[in-house]
Amino acid sequence: MPSNPVAIAVDAMGGDHAPDVVLEGVATALDADPDLHVLLVGPEAVVSGISLERCTPIPATEVISMGEHPANAVRAKRDSSIVVGCRLVKEGSAAGFFSAGSTGACMAAATLVMGRVAGVDRPAIAAVIPGAERAVVLLDIGANADVKPEMLVQFALMGRAYAQVVLDVSNPSVGLLNIGEEPTKGSLLAQEAHALMAASVPGFVGNVEGRDLPEGSVDVIVTDGFTGNVALKTMEGLASVLFSQIKGVLAESVTSKVGAAMIAPSLKALRARLDPEAYGGAPLLGVNGACIIGHGSSSAQAVSNGIAVTSRAARGNLAERIKVAIAGSDQPA
Repeated sequence: MPSNPVAIAVDAMGGDHAPDVVLEGVATALDADPDLHVLLVGPEAVVSGISLERCTPIPATEVISMGEHPANAVRAKRDSSIVVGCRLVKEGSAAGFFSAGSTGACMAAATLVMGRVAGVDRPAIAAVIPGAERAVVLLDIGANADVKPEMLVQFALMGRAYAQVVLDVSNPSVGLLNIGEEPTKGSLLAQEAHALMAASVPGFVGNVEGRDLPEGSVDVIVTDGFTGNVALKTMEGLASVLFSQIKGVLAESVTSKVGAAMIAPSLKALRARLDPEAYGGAPLLGVNGACIIGHGSSSAQAVSNGIAVTSRAARGNLAERIKVAIAGSDQPA
């Protein structure tokens, strides 16, 4: 099998448990991918002592904390680990960037430093949701609360490109999140977006409803960032409550405890299948390079998965695919 080397910049200071969890995740990712090279960005005291093969320390004198104003921090801290990581992509030293740090700062730095793909009005954040039938790419999940119909067309095209590269779906189906299946349903925004998507988005199947998210009836579901964030957080909260309630019920009696012991392997497998950490984080689509943003509470395994997804997106030329898709659409300027 021919080698496919790729260099990925990683924020050593990203996440609630950095740098220890990040360093462990980097080591796991390197062990799993012999063609991966990591540029580990962070304070010299943290990264200079790293002795992993194919891991190059890149000193950065500043760190952007979760509580800082994202755009202001990116402009003020030009030598922060997030900004330096994005700069490595801009300069061509790395093909992608992964961080479990501030989502806002990662988005601001990637947009300002890496730059937007030609034709993209605004980058969008996506999430991969493990549905019953298939994994679903949902976007936007919070980057753009207010959108125009033309932007939803761009989100659809970017989501399709991500599903092709990362989920190996050759011809992804696309749905527009709405309150009914008919083209005349929903807000004026939704109706206008439906008409545009029907005319210019390959694989568009029309409107889908909230139940289609957990069912996985389509590959990509498009909506504005406000609605997408609410939908995602609702699903995450519901899953957490359900597993907690099931755990409580199974501990109520001796009989239920015996039953719990019998089905424990199946429940563990189900939880693993529904674990969002398996998909490594949220991609920021529409910037010049692969950019994956991990959850602040990411475990070492989640960091490793995030690095793997970033390398996959980079190897699949995600940004170029998005550029071609946007340029080839029939959406109005």
